[in-house]
Amino acid sequence: QVQLVESGGGLVQAGGSLRLSCAASGIIFSRTTMDWYRQAPGKQRELVATITPVGTTDYADSVKGRFTISRDNTRRTVSLEMNSLKPEDTAVYYCHGRTSRNDYWGQGTQVTVSS
Repeated sequence: QVQLVESGGGLVQAGGSLRLSCAASGIIFSRTTMDWYRQAPGKQRELVATITPVGTTDYADSVKGRFTISRDNTRRTVSLEMNSLKPEDTAVYYCHGRTSRNDYWGQGTQVTVSS
């Protein structure tokens, strides 16, 4: 059974930091590209950051220079370090894993940034 379990969300003031983590089980983690998505109320889900199995990263323009995605293939975890948070970063953040054949979603974790 595939499970992606996020943790680390919460309430933070603008300018603050949060670190999200996602623990994976039931997949060959070292062969899976991992993403973080987010969805704000009334908006479409958007891709925030990606990290490939070998560690290549990519970011949405809106978070470049503020967010950092990383992975630990031994611990089967992917993290998102979020700095200089803005109210517009408020959303439910989802962990996502994908291969050429399948994709998987976590249940999401709420991040709220107060102004």
